Amino acid sequence: MKLYYFSVAGVFLSLGLSATELPDRQAQLPSVAKDANAQYLTPSELSTIPKGEFGDKVRKGYQLFVNSQQMRDTYVGNELNCVNCHMNAGNKANASPLWGAYLAYPAYRKKNDKVNSYEERIQGCFTYSMNGKAPESGSESLVAISAYSYWLAMSGLMNQFGITGPVPEMTDGELLKGGNREDFPLPDAVTSKLDQKALTMLPGRGFPKLAKPELAYSVQRGETVYQAHCQACHGDDGQGLKMAEVSSLPPLWGPQSYNWGAGMHRVNTAANFIYENMPLGKSMQLTVQQAWDVAAFVNAHERPQDPRFKGHIAETQASFHQHDGFYGKPSPIDASVTLGVEAYPIFPASQ
Repeated sequence: MKLYYFSVAGVFLSLGLSATELPDRQAQLPSVAKDANAQYLTPSELSTIPKGEFGDKVRKGYQLFVNSQQMRDTYVGNELNCVNCHMNAGNKANASPLWGAYLAYPAYRKKNDKVNSYEERIQGCFTYSMNGKAPESGSESLVAISAYSYWLAMSGLMNQFGITGPVPEMTDGELLKGGNREDFPLPDAVTSKLDQKALTMLPGRGFPKLAKPELAYSVQRGETVYQAHCQACHGDDGQGLKMAEVSSLPPLWGPQSYNWGAGMHRVNTAANFIYENMPLGKSMQLTVQQAWDVAAFVNAHERPQDPRFKGHIAETQASFHQHDGFYGKPSPIDASVTLGVEAYPIFPASQ
């Protein structure tokens, strides 16, 4: 019998409790150190997405992913697009690629203390990173993004193992589950080489875990790094760049950025992402210390409220923020300000 690679204990812990009311157990996002010799999946070219109903869902998922602003005021509440964190249309290794995520779910997440299907994982992105509202289960948007993720993962596996032919189609219900399950259909050529655990831990999945900095991270040093390496794209006020009223480079803090519940507000997660992927188009230009420092600077600013907030900053901080972050703490930039107190609204209407 195959094993699902999530914590069974987590299943029992969640019994009888509402996931939305459960405390964050303060887990760090799963990350592993980068392997310089790793071989990454190479999904097929987008031009090979097939015609027909299944191909239309894959193309729709791609379109929603790269231009998430078409869901503004429906599911998206800020000026971010999914590709701001999952780069190269969700295809770039070490930038939390969709092909790696799809094969890792269903999985237990300490963030909501339950086993999450793939569609539930996507719903979390809308709630936190996009400061919006989760699409309803089984919605067209979730099916489309799941179909695109599956197509990237399966075409990448088929390419790696020399399997020809079209990517096998699946029903909407199967697409939404994700690939980490006993009954997920895989070619024999894949299962003969990779077991389920290996598929959940593909090289390039997530953001590589960065070494600890030599010195404790510093917001003040981070501001200097920001001015030298980030400000040209994100602005001196961190609000990004808009062209013809459309956000082309994302705001990093403030009302139009990710909220206090998003994984990226954690300094370690942001440092992992920044070191590997920033500055845009260059990547790995900063030292380890600089990546930690600038991650601290970015996340030391006010942003939209944590959706789990119920009126008490201290309680929210104690329940959900016992990690590398500044929520509920005096601002390192202005000690008279407690971050979170003046947080911006959750899922605001666009102006």
